[in-house]
Amino acid sequence: MGTSTTSPGRPIKVGAINDLTGPMSFMGIADANVARMVVDDINAAGGLLGQPIELHIEDSETTEEAAEAAAAKLVQDVQVDVIFGGILSSTRQAIKAAAVTEGRTLYVYPEQYEGQECDPLIFCTGPVPAQQVDPLIPWLIETTGAKRFALPSADYIWPRIMNEKVRQIVTAAGGEIVEEDYYPLDHTDYGDAIEKIMSGGAEVVFNTIVPPAVVPFFQQLHDAGFGRRGGHLVCTYFDENCLNLVPAEQVEGLYSCLDYYRDAQDPFSRELLDRYDSRYPGGAMFTGGGACSGMYRGMRLWEAAVREAGSLEQGEVIDALDHAKIAVGPGGPAEMVPGQHHVRMNMFIGQVQGGAVGTIKQLGVIDPDEQTVPAASLARV
Repeated sequence: MGTSTTSPGRPIKVGAINDLTGPMSFMGIADANVARMVVDDINAAGGLLGQPIELHIEDSETTEEAAEAAAAKLVQDVQVDVIFGGILSSTRQAIKAAAVTEGRTLYVYPEQYEGQECDPLIFCTGPVPAQQVDPLIPWLIETTGAKRFALPSADYIWPRIMNEKVRQIVTAAGGEIVEEDYYPLDHTDYGDAIEKIMSGGAEVVFNTIVPPAVVPFFQQLHDAGFGRRGGHLVCTYFDENCLNLVPAEQVEGLYSCLDYYRDAQDPFSRELLDRYDSRYPGGAMFTGGGACSGMYRGMRLWEAAVREAGSLEQGEVIDALDHAKIAVGPGGPAEMVPGQHHVRMNMFIGQVQGGAVGTIKQLGVIDPDEQTVPAASLARV
């Protein structure tokens, strides 16, 4: 692997696939903004390997079909060097089908998710269960004394695998799962689910229902009096953008666990947020739950890998990305855990208090504890 920088002699092409429309657009628009900001920053500082970066953004429309078509376009027509993006795990799988399985192109997935992605061409820069569920649940049980958990869930890969981990950790901490149910992503009537929660004595609702269906769920849970009777609500992805979805009183006291909240006090995080807010004022805020932090982190780690490799040759970039580090980032520094293609980083517990999401506990640096990508598979890259 070379360390000298050699110009590729052409613009570097970066693809971003974001939910610019559809139910997740309140997060996806912010992710696209982050991609634009990072690329502009790199180009303003002289580009990469002596060349400017061309950013090609495609709308995944919050559908698997659009995401797969966008990935195919970026790989086949644009011929990008790398793809970033995706929020829902079903979107990641659609992008993977076209970009990785078919297109053999490097893909960086920035969102918190269920873990277990293990492919030589995929790197994940958001939190995984070992960084969210493992620290949050024992802390919650110890802090609140609540041990009876209900798991109302959307019916797709992220909740199903997350709930396996939740069940393990709750049981190990002396708690129990009293309810686990799955509903279509567009479900609206949660009367049966909430009846089970209220009659079954659940003390904690660990929610993995996602937008837009989470809006009626939170309302119906609130109206049923779950919070008034002392129940605790947990939603690991919930961030400041999510507060725009529901009346604040419906989620007062909700706990989440992410790699970044907007009240981060380190100087870099504050400066980055100020720049983002001045450039992109409005509703699409820079947040952790919607992958903005993972998007920024992923693009900067990829940049560091390209600089180390001194090349855009994919195998060399992957070798460098496997151990890439950034000294500053949203929420703090970050580094790839060699062999795992996931990131070691700071984690935080947040809570909705007085209509705002704020950090209530700094967990420090936590490893992703994901499986190792088989070294032999790298030969296929």
